[in-house]
Amino acid sequence: MTSISEEGSVAADGTLSEATVQLLGRVCTQAKEHSYSPYSKFRVGASLISDTGKIWTGVNVENASYGGTICAERTAFVKAVSEGYRRFAAIAVNTDVDALISPCGMCRQFMVEFGKNLKVYLFKTDGTFVMHYLHELLPDSFGPSDLDRPRDSK
Repeated sequence: MTSISEEGSVAADGTLSEATVQLLGRVCTQAKEHSYSPYSKFRVGASLISDTGKIWTGVNVENASYGGTICAERTAFVKAVSEGYRRFAAIAVNTDVDALISPCGMCRQFMVEFGKNLKVYLFKTDGTFVMHYLHELLPDSFGPSDLDRPRDSK
């Protein structure tokens, strides 16, 4: 199964209901149970919701070569994109650490590909959370629109 059976509610303006935010928190926490993190022992779960309300999960999958590791956020995006989805409202992230853990720099850059206004929910172990817009976590980012900029003809 590539996505969960539950769907969230996303308004036309991208707003999520409180129930949907809580659903994303529960789903990313449950997903974390499937993390493959034998080296760092740092489990991460993510839940990604499209603009239509469909939700995908992701976990970190480590590799002995370290460079082959993929983070939970990118796992969720790869699953969704491989099914043809390109527009997303939010992603939620949870770890076993009782702190607000933010996506790594590589994940932030990866997510910018799909929109700087993505909502990023950071959940603590007790279920409390904060929300940031991706452009707040990665200001002055490089993205697809930069490739359309005029270039010096030299």
